[in-house]
Amino acid sequence: MKAYKAELKKLKQQVRPKALPVVRSAPLPEKDEEPDFARLFADVRPLKQAARAPDTRPKPPHWPRHGKASHGSSDALDEHLLHEMSGWFERDEQAGHFLGNGLPAGTLKKLRGGHWPVVATLDLHGTNRYEAHSLLALFLHRARTQGNCVRVIHGMGYGSRGTPVLPRMVRHWLMHHPQVLAFCTSHARDGGDGALLVLLKRSAVSRED
Repeated sequence: MKAYKAELKKLKQQVRPKALPVVRSAPLPEKDEEPDFARLFADVRPLKQAARAPDTRPKPPHWPRHGKASHGSSDALDEHLLHEMSGWFERDEQAGHFLGNGLPAGTLKKLRGGHWPVVATLDLHGTNRYEAHSLLALFLHRARTQGNCVRVIHGMGYGSRGTPVLPRMVRHWLMHHPQVLAFCTSHARDGGDGALLVLLKRSAVSRED
């Protein structure tokens, strides 16, 4: 029995945990100084330049520059193309009359019968579509201060090359003008189908006078 206890005591001593060694932190190294690049690269030498011919070609522009001569264009051709393109987005039919939304059906009859006296007349004979558009816009703006009814003479378009354009375009412009209430063809003595009686909204300035 004593021998057994002695053997057990030896086993306990063997399995008893030993004290862990104390680990001491090493001191932090001192901060390194900034490297001296001039001293580090003192032995660097530039490479010898290769024997190449310099490139004397001019640098290309940032965007292509095409002159009129590059595509066979000219001022006359550009004007002709613009002349043909104008009117592409207007309707082909020529409106004989126009009545704005919400107006009484008898407005056109009163307009044709002279209920509103004509206060101004614009004659567009001899103008192209660009001149006609500018003159018409200015005429309508000024005429609103004078009264409600004006006459616009656009002609029959017999002098046009091909299909008459100005009568159709003038009527299209009037239909989409915000100050035009209605229009109809004039009497035969005043131009017939070559002229229009146009009913305008009166401006605030004219109503105060």
